[in-house]
Order: sequence, then C-alpha cells, then structure tokens
Amino acid sequence: MDDILVEKVLRAVELVPAGRVVSYGDLAALAGTGPRHVGAILREYGGSVAWWRVVNASGDAPAHKRSAVFEHWREEGIAVKPNGLGCRIADHRVDLEELGRAHAAAIADLR
Repeated sequence: MDDILVEKVLRAVELVPAGRVVSYGDLAALAGTGPRHVGAILREYGGSVAWWRVVNASGDAPAHKRSAVFEHWREEGIAVKPNGLGCRIADHRVDLEELGRAHAAAIADLR
C-alpha cells in the first residue's frame, strides 16, 4: 500500500473532532482515492486514530463494529438514529471546507 496515501487518510481522520463524523467518501475525496480504499486503509492501519468517526454516506457504522462505535459516540455526544445503524450524518458531519483546509496544511510535508 502507498505509504503517502495511508498517511493522507490517517491525518484526515485525526483532524475530525470529537462529536463529529466524516464519510469514507469524504475522506477519499481529500486523499485522492476511493471510499473502499479508505476502508482498507482504516482496517489495516487505523487502530491509532479515531476510526469510529468514519461512517458510510448514510451515517451508518460498520455492522461488526457498531457496539464499539456506539460506545465512543455516547462519550462524544453523537446520537444514534432510530434505526440503530448509525447517526444522522447531516447532524454530525464535520465541516468539510474546514477539514479540507486543515488537511491541506497537515499533509504539506508529504511528497
């Protein structure tokens, strides 16, 4: 896996503040890759970042990780939507423009 791409994705996740979420697609757009690639990067290298703040486009958390995700969300004030699959992404999504600016600065040292 491309080390620079991994670093771009992980640095983006690190910039998502507590109480906010971002979609795999949002991260993919920042890092210049696809959402599935973001998922693979988080699965392989994401243990040291706030992976629970990354959801699909509907705000849903991965089924096999929901109990752990929801535990973190309770601590951060992210409400689970009535269907129990995730959060209302429109209510909890990070400001994407602000994230984009912060990410550009955070990866300025990468070549």
